[in-house]
Amino acid sequence: MRWMWIDRIIELEPRRRMVSVKNISLAEDHLHDHFAADEAGGVARPAMPVMPGSLILEGMAQTAGILIGHAEHFRQKVVLAKINRAEISADVSPGITLRYTAVVDRLDAMGASTLGTVDAFRSGISADPTRIAEIDLMFSFIDQNMSGMGFPEHNFVFSESFRTLLKMSEIPVDF
Repeated sequence: MRWMWIDRIIELEPRRRMVSVKNISLAEDHLHDHFAADEAGGVARPAMPVMPGSLILEGMAQTAGILIGHAEHFRQKVVLAKINRAEISADVSPGITLRYTAVVDRLDAMGASTLGTVDAFRSGISADPTRIAEIDLMFSFIDQNMSGMGFPEHNFVFSESFRTLLKMSEIPVDF
């Protein structure tokens, strides 16, 4: 995975729960086009930088995917199989910190499901949060479920970027 949508893992209870954070910054390129200032029909509209909901969803998928991968010591190639529920109730703009919480709902030999929440903090993670999303996901272990497809032996899902994130978050990396 080239793009990381979480900055740091702040809690990890193996096989049970993980919490990560993402600091939204105006330095992120995607915010300049979503939504740029415009003048349509002679009416000027100021810029309104908002993190796309799909990227909030991806942050939860990365958080929950790492939790599931960690449960199996990153031996499995974990891929998002299904979005069971995604309800996002507020826009996210620069200066907000997102806290992703993923909880294992089911974990077996074929894959896993997680229940997730996303909270927003306006002035750092110690302030009172606002719940902005609930996202429930299903993951598949592709080597178990797609046998014969000829996937590479190495774990291409958990790349060097994920290793760096884990090391920065002081989570032992042995894969």
